[in-house]
Amino acid sequence: MATLQTRVSEELKIQADALFKDMGITTTDAIRMFLTQCINQGGIPFQLRSKRLNMETVEALNEKGGTSYDDVEELSQLWK
Repeated sequence: MATLQTRVSEELKIQADALFKDMGITTTDAIRMFLTQCINQGGIPFQLRSKRLNMETVEALNEKGGTSYDDVEELSQLWK
């Protein structure tokens, strides 16, 4: 067995420990599972995304002539 060390904020560690404890595993178990899935899938096992809006989204938000809705109920009528 090898040892892997990483630095994370105290808050992140506390939140992760609590989450994994609720799931019945340790943070070490979760990290081991993550690394195993990386190997099995040949990369990171989830899509990496930026929190920033991409240019297509920014342009769509700034587009003139779009439709506005007063609330979610009004918008949801389109899906019925």
